[in-house]
Amino acid sequence: MQKVWLKSYPPGVPAEIDPAALSSVKELAERTFSEFGPRTAFTQMGRSLSYEKLGELSGAFAAWLQKRSGLARGDRIAIMLPNILQYPIAMLGALRAGLAVVNTNPLYTARELEHQLNDSGAAAILVLENFAHVVADVLPRTQVKRVLVTAVGDWLAFPKSAVVNYVVRHRRKQVPPWRIAGALDFRSAVREGRGLSLDPAELGHGDVAFLQYTGGTTGVAKGAVLTHGNICANVLQAEAWIRPFLERGQGGPGVLFTPIPLYHIFALTANCLVFLRLGWHNVLITNPRDLRAFVAELGKYPFACLTGVNTLFNALLNASGFDRLDFSHLKITLGGGMAVQASVAERWKKVTGNPMCQAWGLTETSPGVCINPALEEFNGSVGLPIPSTEVTMKDEDGRELPLGETGEICVRGPQVMRGYWNRPDETAKVMLPDGWLRTGDIGRMDERGYVYIQDRKKDLILVSGFNVYPNEVEEVAAAHPGILEVAAVAQPDTHSGEVVALFVVKKDPRLTERDVIDFCRKSLTGYKVPRHVYFRTELPKTNVGKILRRALRDELAAH
Repeated sequence: MQKVWLKSYPPGVPAEIDPAALSSVKELAERTFSEFGPRTAFTQMGRSLSYEKLGELSGAFAAWLQKRSGLARGDRIAIMLPNILQYPIAMLGALRAGLAVVNTNPLYTARELEHQLNDSGAAAILVLENFAHVVADVLPRTQVKRVLVTAVGDWLAFPKSAVVNYVVRHRRKQVPPWRIAGALDFRSAVREGRGLSLDPAELGHGDVAFLQYTGGTTGVAKGAVLTHGNICANVLQAEAWIRPFLERGQGGPGVLFTPIPLYHIFALTANCLVFLRLGWHNVLITNPRDLRAFVAELGKYPFACLTGVNTLFNALLNASGFDRLDFSHLKITLGGGMAVQASVAERWKKVTGNPMCQAWGLTETSPGVCINPALEEFNGSVGLPIPSTEVTMKDEDGRELPLGETGEICVRGPQVMRGYWNRPDETAKVMLPDGWLRTGDIGRMDERGYVYIQDRKKDLILVSGFNVYPNEVEEVAAAHPGILEVAAVAQPDTHSGEVVALFVVKKDPRLTERDVIDFCRKSLTGYKVPRHVYFRTELPKTNVGKILRRALRDELAAH
């Protein structure tokens, strides 16, 4: 295959990375602690940790895990935390101890948590006390031997009793740690670990770093096995892509904001580990839905990087006071997780002066696959394959399609997962014998090597035999000034098989169904025009803000 994308690479970006440059995430972290010791690593709600302190605390937790927890090298520990300072301490401590991390959504229901703990075989869990009741519910039906509990305010600069919106939302069902037999306070474990020696864990590319569960949007969630080699390769790939751009800019490491949950693969790699290696100051946002507080935090720091999803950027653009922030330091606005709509990108550039840089990847690729060159004008593509990555389009039989043709996007590279945890049947469905991963996304590559995603294979709407891509319909509808958010899904129809149904959150309360349909008809051919429009006060979303089309399809099916 010809790597046509290489001719479009920005100056200074290599075609390949050297995977041997990092042996493990443990090595990455420990190098960083040494190189950037006094610099601020993470800030949350006014309290900061330096790289040196992060190294000390994660090392203490690692020592406790080795000497007091009863866990052995390779065991899995679930971390069920939002974006608080305890997350990087615990995650890096677990990896330094030689364990594998199972990232767990704090908002999981008992059913979801029980499945993930049992599927992963997690032997321990660290949970925020506000969600300890869910752990208590499922604990007897799992293999978990150790439970650690922590509170949002444990490492913060204000009293634990202070009102924190994220906590207030869930504190009613709070279960004190002592109500869970054998549970230990996280601070106590770290404190005890300070008096213990940390044994060096010899880790290599083949060791498992994370069991990263997919969203389960089409069924039971599966754990993607991401090795230290996978994660380190993706960090090195991202570094190779952005470092030349940053070096051409002014100054050294800057400030980035992380509103996406660190337990999600996007923020885990792109925000936490990549910028950890670069020595940046990472400001954690615990509850990005509290837009007033989020905008206030943005106003406190000269931020140079912000990552997010389309719905978050759209919400910020409509938040009071956002347009009055100082964007003079902003270098990178990175959109991923879902398609960035052109109307949002256009408005973002107008308000901030910074173009939206769209990227693409998936849990199974650690996650980065493609990214646009920084500061390039928004073009609707997800960018170029990053160094040491191959991308091609294949048909249903796995045959490679000519350049420009639409097919299933397939990826090959050192960041591609080993497979799904204990699911050889599911692994075989997506992994081709020659190392290619079927992504489930439909797209094409142009002559310059830029990749354009048309939609998820499972989300296609089939109207009288014609394919309709929801992203295209949503892109058109979102341009209406009276629409805040929109999602297009298939609705069963006796005549056409399926028709397009549009779920809309209004910006203008006077907006009608006819307004929406007439607006779409101006830009879409007949069979793509929404047949039904349903207005909602909000749309169902994943933990990172990606709209759940499946939930909307299920709603239609139920009626």
